[in-house]
Amino acid sequence: VINESQKQQLESVSYSSRYALGLFYEASTRIDVPWAAQYITDNPCIRFISIDNKKRNIESPEIGPSVVVHTTVTFGSEHLNSDPAEVQQLILRHLERIVPSLPEPASIKCQKWRYSQVTKAVPSCPGQMILHTQPLLICGGDGFTRSNFDGCIESAMSLAEAVKSHL
Repeated sequence: VINESQKQQLESVSYSSRYALGLFYEASTRIDVPWAAQYITDNPCIRFISIDNKKRNIESPEIGPSVVVHTTVTFGSEHLNSDPAEVQQLILRHLERIVPSLPEPASIKCQKWRYSQVTKAVPSCPGQMILHTQPLLICGGDGFTRSNFDGCIESAMSLAEAVKSHL
């Protein structure tokens, strides 16, 4: 369906890789930190930590808190093909140094994001690419802009305009 030029453009997109770690707690657990989220700049492993229910302002005595940890891009790249159990332990050791007061979680989920955020978008495509006109086939997303909310909106608007022009 796509031509060679389109294929090359799509293949030129690059993404960062990283890990996310979720720590889930029983309903009665208190996580005693003075913040809801924290951006970490001085750790080789961890870039972001949030007490998710506190960050979303949905604290409840019936639902246990959860902690979400995102790794740095460098850490994600260095450990992309590592054993997930080993990666989880590495992240937990770094987390223990940053937030030593965290209680023992009821469960933990370690998630590898092979494709996390766009580092290089499709060149010369403002938010979308028309792959075929009959039938209309368009692709879009942050791979055509940038990995943030504004990039997603920009792509959505570009997609809507492309569809509109073919109606």
